[in-house]
Amino acid sequence: MNRERLDDDLRPEYDLSRLKRGVRGKYYRQAAAGGNLMLIEPELAKVFPDAESVNRALRLLLDTAEAAASPARRRRRAPMKRMQPARQKPGGG
Repeated sequence: MNRERLDDDLRPEYDLSRLKRGVRGKYYRQAAAGGNLMLIEPELAKVFPDAESVNRALRLLLDTAEAAASPARRRRRAPMKRMQPARQKPGGG
């Protein structure tokens, strides 16, 4: 066998002569408009195996960060007592 034949790992049923030329960037617009692709480290991928778990964790982190930064966390003053409405004298006056 020659060197080219040894490097060819395609199956015999694939007929390369029937393939047409590819188009560069054919799906670029669809991919760009479809969303944000983020790569996470392998150890995080084990903990967050799908998009739903990643989104849930990020929403929890966002809620926690917003709660920590909100003015409501500052020291609150004691609520003021409501003043009772003035009672009317009997007889409308």
